[in-house]
Amino acid sequence: MAGTVTHLNTAAEGHIEIQDLSVSYGKRVVVEGVSLRVPRNSVTALIGPSGCGKSSLLHCLNRLNDLVPECSVSGSISFSWMDSKRLLKDPTQLRRQVGMLFQRPNPFPFSIRKNLEFALRQHGIKARDEINARIEASLKEVGLWEEVHDRLDGPALALSGGQQQRLCLARALVLGPEVLLMDEPCSALDPISTQTIEALISSLSQRRTIVLVTHSLSQARRVADQVAVFWKVEGVGRLIECGKAREVFERPRHELTQAYLQFA
Repeated sequence: MAGTVTHLNTAAEGHIEIQDLSVSYGKRVVVEGVSLRVPRNSVTALIGPSGCGKSSLLHCLNRLNDLVPECSVSGSISFSWMDSKRLLKDPTQLRRQVGMLFQRPNPFPFSIRKNLEFALRQHGIKARDEINARIEASLKEVGLWEEVHDRLDGPALALSGGQQQRLCLARALVLGPEVLLMDEPCSALDPISTQTIEALISSLSQRRTIVLVTHSLSQARRVADQVAVFWKVEGVGRLIECGKAREVFERPRHELTQAYLQFA
């Protein structure tokens, strides 16, 4: 059973379709044969032990793996909202549509305003009125506007860790992405900031599709609509079970999932 995938019934429309995806670094295969449907306007949590390929898979969705030497990817990824072949050939356009939030806050060493303005100008948005409107809207969306509206020209690095992570989230949102990828976004945050980010995940998923890598099973239980369980099988990361979060947590079918969720 260790080499099979258990799929529970998920009738939701696929916003992202991953088919037979494999990722290698040189001769080392880290993910193999993953097929996964990510529903629209939902949170899909990728869970499993360290080193089973969750982040490698996540980075394929906006071609961040292109930046890794000797990385090769096979299989297919399709997006429901536009021509996938054209999107995947243009990393800049892809990353505008598929935003990313990393483990640790990584604001640029500029002002708060320039952190958001930089992303817009990089994508050809230069009209001052539009820039200002997008900056305000994105900061409001992450609950940061009231905290920083009177110091937008102050240094982003002067913000607290939790505020910096929300600024990085606003930087992804300012471009109006269809999808948000989150790679352990709370791993460096205190419990209060974690609670704030989790509330934002739940709120944002009403209008956007979110794919979240987390090692916190309790976090996955709190925020996810769908859970995909990864495991290293014979030294290679594989998807072993996928389904609605409640069903996976309450009635896991795969023996490895059952063992792993004992720690939840």
